[in-house]
Amino acid sequence: MKHMSKLLGDKRRHYLLELLKSKKKPLTGTFLAEETGVSRQVIVQDIALLKAKNEPIVATPQGYLYLSSPSPQPKRRVIACQHAFEQTERELTILVEHGVKVVDVIVEHPIYGQIQGSLMVESKKDVHDFLRKVQDNQAKLLSSLTEGVHLHTVEANDDKRIDEACQALEAEGILLKRD
Repeated sequence: MKHMSKLLGDKRRHYLLELLKSKKKPLTGTFLAEETGVSRQVIVQDIALLKAKNEPIVATPQGYLYLSSPSPQPKRRVIACQHAFEQTERELTILVEHGVKVVDVIVEHPIYGQIQGSLMVESKKDVHDFLRKVQDNQAKLLSSLTEGVHLHTVEANDDKRIDEACQALEAEGILLKRD
């Protein structure tokens, strides 16, 4: 794409919205800033204003994503997992290899209640990029707050993919089972 000269206010937000709607993959704040000739902080503020107008934009580790309604709707499920940090790559890889998208991670904190983080991981590359960001930022996973226990909202084209992924997670000792 060609870099634009500095766009102002509503015109810039309209352009950002159209750009996000036209892409199926997340766009980084840096990319959007370069495209519109403003700083990344201005993009953060613009996205906040668009979200305040109920635009379905989410911030993922890969960038901003416009959540359009795909047709047909994917099957969704919340699964419960527990594992050590070292098993994170295995967990996410199992899911994406079965054609399952990991939408988010959720933990139940004793003080703050539910804490949720957007992941939008659906390929081995996404898994690699996510783990690289964790390492580069010396970040801790949300599950570190709950002794490894966490939930994932997952989605796939059909329930069979999710069932098979859950069986594979269970075989690895990652899926929490009800007693």
